[in-house]
Amino acid sequence: MNLSAFSAVVYGVSALAGFLGALTGLGGGVVVTPALTVLLGVDLHYAIGASLVSVIATSSGAAAAYVREGFSNIRAGMFLEIATTLGALAGAHLTKVVPGTALAVIFGVVLLYSAWHSFRARKETRATRSDPLAARLRLESTYPGPEGEVHYRIERVKGGFSLMFLAGILSGLLGIGSGAMKVIAMDQVMRIPFKVSTTTSNFMIGVTAAASAGVYLSRGYIDPGLTMPVTLGVLSGSLLGARQLIGAKTRPLRIVFALVVGLLAFEMIYGGFTGKIQ
Repeated sequence: MNLSAFSAVVYGVSALAGFLGALTGLGGGVVVTPALTVLLGVDLHYAIGASLVSVIATSSGAAAAYVREGFSNIRAGMFLEIATTLGALAGAHLTKVVPGTALAVIFGVVLLYSAWHSFRARKETRATRSDPLAARLRLESTYPGPEGEVHYRIERVKGGFSLMFLAGILSGLLGIGSGAMKVIAMDQVMRIPFKVSTTTSNFMIGVTAAASAGVYLSRGYIDPGLTMPVTLGVLSGSLLGARQLIGAKTRPLRIVFALVVGLLAFEMIYGGFTGKIQ
């Protein structure tokens, strides 16, 4: 396969990954790295580097729109970003000591979790009391509702901060936005409304990926010939998926996503244990 054909295939695979990621809210990075590794035989570290750059690109456009509409909690996002950035740097440095076979198995487990998370019925939970730390840092805010601005409280800031550090490690280690982990930290632990949690997570993902991408760049794991078609593909697929999301039925999409990701997960775990993925 020559370079042009390979770039076209990478673009197509990445576009499909971005499309599925946008429709399910988990991002294209969850799919693109294992797809490149399992289907196209790309070295895992180079696949992670390309995925990180694509995460930065896709996060930036959507984040600007959510901030403009008033859904993202910028103050809470920047505070929690301290934990995710530190975690991302730690995760990126861990790739130097963690063998590729172990990375493949870890990635497979995270993919299985993402598949399970896509099946879960999301229940809106609201905080009944304010965390003193949230009040001190003025993290509580409002978001647009059908009848005007809706105020919300925030609980368990320390617990959410700790989970954000773990989300950052996964992002730096595996080259994904780890949006599912961020949403769980804000929605389930801190009791931030789901719409605010997802939009704030999207705002944070790009910053987290940028922190770890610098480490991958310094080690030569970001190849322009691979990164460009991956980024363009994921970006194109994400834009198309966002348009289709309005009229699409969510449940069938989540089932398809879970099946695709579950299959890739088993391939990654099998490849890690057998040494096929280094």
